[in-house]
Amino acid sequence: MKRIFASLNVAEVHHARNLLDSVGIRTVIRNEMLASAIGQLPFTDCQPELWVLDPQDAEPARRLLAEGPLRPLEKGNVWQCGCGEIQEAQFTQCWQCASYRQT
Repeated sequence: MKRIFASLNVAEVHHARNLLDSVGIRTVIRNEMLASAIGQLPFTDCQPELWVLDPQDAEPARRLLAEGPLRPLEKGNVWQCGCGEIQEAQFTQCWQCASYRQT
């Protein structure tokens, strides 16, 4: 096992776990219940941590958490409406004039 992420916000750790689980990277959360000990123990020892079960998944998991699951749109994916407005690829209708994308 290898630690890849830690945060004082347990929801953030669970979000990271859900993201990794969605791509098949198996994880476990440690220190989830130690928040009540902060102040009596150093906070760095009490923060929830996300660990990958397979050490070979550590680097892909870190990269996914840093970059996010979606790739940025490439410039070639934009289209221009007849009115001149530039639209991103996911839109099929112009927000400016309500014309539909011509294919």
